[in-house]
Amino acid sequence: MKSIVVESFGDTEVLRLQSVPDLAPNADQVLIRLHATGVNPVDTYIRSGAYGRLPELPYTPGFDGAGVVEACGANVRGLRRGASVFVSGSLTGTYAEACLCLPSQIHPLPPGTSAEMGACLGIPYGTAGYTLFHRAKVKRGQSVLIHGATGGVGTAALQLAKRAGLTVMGTYGSDSGRTLLEQQGADAVFNHHEAGYEEGIMQATKGEGVNVILEMAAHLNLGRDLPLLSTGGVVCVVGSRGPVQIQPREIMLRDADIRGVMWFNAQRGIVSKVFGDFYSALADGTIRPVIRKTFPLEKASAAHELLMTRGALGNLVLLP
Repeated sequence: MKSIVVESFGDTEVLRLQSVPDLAPNADQVLIRLHATGVNPVDTYIRSGAYGRLPELPYTPGFDGAGVVEACGANVRGLRRGASVFVSGSLTGTYAEACLCLPSQIHPLPPGTSAEMGACLGIPYGTAGYTLFHRAKVKRGQSVLIHGATGGVGTAALQLAKRAGLTVMGTYGSDSGRTLLEQQGADAVFNHHEAGYEEGIMQATKGEGVNVILEMAAHLNLGRDLPLLSTGGVVCVVGSRGPVQIQPREIMLRDADIRGVMWFNAQRGIVSKVFGDFYSALADGTIRPVIRKTFPLEKASAAHELLMTRGALGNLVLLP
């Protein structure tokens, strides 16, 4: 079968398509024939070697994907050959034509949900749901600001927050980003490149501040986020690419919290609940992953290059 193999950490050229032996599940594993693979920022961090947990070399990248069950081990129950599924994590990597998974990494794909959309569910929607409902513990009627809302996690969070009855604000950095957020139903949008955009956010909350902020680039924005919080407000740090300086008094004045978010830390029961909660929303079209562009598997390096540019708009998908 064909698979992307990384033999050394580095720039995008280390993503090389190779022919590798076909996979076969043991008694406790499931073989998934992948029809689409999600590309996430964490994939680029690991590929470059700039991540806290690195796999042994060589390795096949990727955590997310969607396809069909091709074979099940003798001890596996509840999965049938040919079932449409998405995967959140795998044993062998998803930048490939097939992957091996544990049953706990496999989730049913609702009828009418394409493999391309299914490939965008694991990390983007998992992170968004975990952040909103388990780390921030949002409540209907609260306000949420998604700082950097146009990427995969941002658009997922916007959809889930609107469905949960929150007032949703989002920031963008381009005209196309503004259009996307308005199409997705954001209640208010702000250009985070414009001077004074913070004043607009405070005006939108009538001076009370935002209950919850989802921060996608804490190294740039965390210091700006804190004055925007309401009393008892929460900033959830979803992404950061470096250190940042803050004024702790802004937290003290508001009895506010800063909470880190790492989807990979979510316990199995929470993972199941997060995905179970939006199964019906996928089935009825209430949530729908935004796909910016698809690439053939051999163009994984081009997908990584696009993902690393500023101005992310939705998700990128590989087609094995």
